[in-house]
Amino acid sequence: MALLSLPLTAAALGTLVLAVDRVEHPAFALQGLQFSFPAGGRASLSIGHLRVADRHWRNVRLDCARGSLDGAVVRCEDGVFRLPGFPHPLQVSFRFDLSARTGTLGLGTPDGARLNAHLLGDGSVRAKLLGLDLTALPAWLPLLKAWSPAGRFDGELEWHPTRMFELTGRLAGGAFGSADGLRAAEKLALDVRVDAALKSGGWEWEAELGWGEGAAYLHPVFIEAGPSLRAHGQLRQGVLEVREASVALAGVEQLAASALLDLRTGQLDRLAISLAGADLALVGPRWLAPLVAPAAGARLRFAGRVSGALEFERGQLRSLDAVFDEAGFSLAGGDGGPGLAFGPLSGHVPWRHGLPTRGTLQVGGGRWQKLALGAFDLGVSIDDRTLRVDRLRIPLLDGGLVFDGMVLHAGDAGWTGEGSLVIEPVSMRLLTDALGLPSMSGVLSGSIPGLRASPAEVVLDGTTVVSVFDGYLRATGLRVLEPFGVGSHLTGDIEARHLDLAQLTETFSFGSITGFVDADVRGLELVRWRPVGFDARVSSSAGRYPRRISQRAVQNISALGGPGAMAAIQRSLLGFFDTFGYSEIGLGCVLKAGVCEMSGIGDGAEAERFVIVSGGGIPALDVIGYNRRVDWRELVERLQRVIEGNAAAEVR
Repeated sequence: MALLSLPLTAAALGTLVLAVDRVEHPAFALQGLQFSFPAGGRASLSIGHLRVADRHWRNVRLDCARGSLDGAVVRCEDGVFRLPGFPHPLQVSFRFDLSARTGTLGLGTPDGARLNAHLLGDGSVRAKLLGLDLTALPAWLPLLKAWSPAGRFDGELEWHPTRMFELTGRLAGGAFGSADGLRAAEKLALDVRVDAALKSGGWEWEAELGWGEGAAYLHPVFIEAGPSLRAHGQLRQGVLEVREASVALAGVEQLAASALLDLRTGQLDRLAISLAGADLALVGPRWLAPLVAPAAGARLRFAGRVSGALEFERGQLRSLDAVFDEAGFSLAGGDGGPGLAFGPLSGHVPWRHGLPTRGTLQVGGGRWQKLALGAFDLGVSIDDRTLRVDRLRIPLLDGGLVFDGMVLHAGDAGWTGEGSLVIEPVSMRLLTDALGLPSMSGVLSGSIPGLRASPAEVVLDGTTVVSVFDGYLRATGLRVLEPFGVGSHLTGDIEARHLDLAQLTETFSFGSITGFVDADVRGLELVRWRPVGFDARVSSSAGRYPRRISQRAVQNISALGGPGAMAAIQRSLLGFFDTFGYSEIGLGCVLKAGVCEMSGIGDGAEAERFVIVSGGGIPALDVIGYNRRVDWRELVERLQRVIEGNAAAEVR
């Protein structure tokens, strides 16, 4: 304290005035003090400039119902303290010995909060705080206005500016919420303890924080009470060092961090985080699912353990290590089906800023829907934000998937990937059995020379070719939006050539047809993997080959033409022959707004009639449809019933 002037004057009315130029303390400072002691025992104090910590006020006033000056001792009882910018005055009582630099201070608020402090001659402060309402804090700390804090805090503090600092306290009924609703908490109960000692010019400190009650939402993660924090470090010349901070978290063997923060600039110079033995079955649903798939969190399941480490310098990630131990996940299908699964996997993947690294993983397998994948080893080369995958073969039934040239890049807008895929020959019989489809003969193989993927879409550049039924399917312009979401949307065009009808009809128990067909599907659009639009046509392939159709196939094809498609004319003739000759097969469907506009061979000049099978040879027949507009769902139901039902045929 510097006492520059202490004039005592008795005015004509008996008023005593004490003027103090400046009072300084490590916790506060006052300038331009003037005590007035008018007759009657009242007193008042005006302060030209008040500083508490780093907050400043001007023209502060205190009125005491009872005040006195006894030598260097100033007393105030039942005082009212008015601070500019604050809606409610504080209740104040104090006693200060200006020469001994000691005193007591009592502060109260209209809502019942109370602060009792003792200033000792050696500069230390002892204080007890009871019932501090956190809703009043934004008036003192404007930066808290955006968080709307609530709750009550009780605590005790002891501070010697050149020796030690101790703080203990408890928050009850705590809450906060941001204006955007993305960060909020309620019913919080927190216990805090901070101890510090001044050694060799720096403050050596320890801190503990226990979270006993309540819950918080920090988008997109919901956190319940239970975690606790222990930390220690040093504060020296405005630089805060956290040597170690450890968090006790359910399902985690160890979670620790260290940091270096420049309080003068707010710059986080260094941050290191380490994780050991995290049980994914426990931490996955709470911490990972909201981050990687918030819309599908309820369908995600995790297993195994993971460890890792992160290091940051000046806000930039410098290194990363991820270690997996029998880790895996599964994502149930949006319709409740088996969905996707991957793992278990084990291995180590490191990353270093500006340095190339290598990682290896041993993967036990995977599953998409009912289709299981075999075990494989995955090797990767990582260079900054680009990851290159070694040529990779994933066993699939009696064949395999071969990925080549796969590159993943992490950009500002998220990750993207590209590469190529070859499907080694897979038995259609094994594949269809695994997928729960009617058993098919033949072999599936394919080549996708250009594959691009991101979380939002999958695009197949160029042409995708699949060999099946002794012919091939060629797909172009394939694009899938939200491939892993519940609103997946696929578009593209498909061309099929020279498909063996004998294999095809045998597969679906459709009867027997010999010959070959071509098919074109233009403007294919699937929503949630169900067709909503296309222009499709199937027709006989060009060339010379046997063309025969069985009685059963005639009946099933006729069912596609709708009620009355096959009249009973000469039905008895069908009984004399097992197969018939035909010259051409043709059927088209334009799907729009849930309705299939059907067509047959030729341009269909007649308004209601269209030819599906044109007879040829001996015996020969025509299959004719009579209903051009068919509800798509009804048509699908017909296809599902053709195996069981027999439709009458019009025989020519």
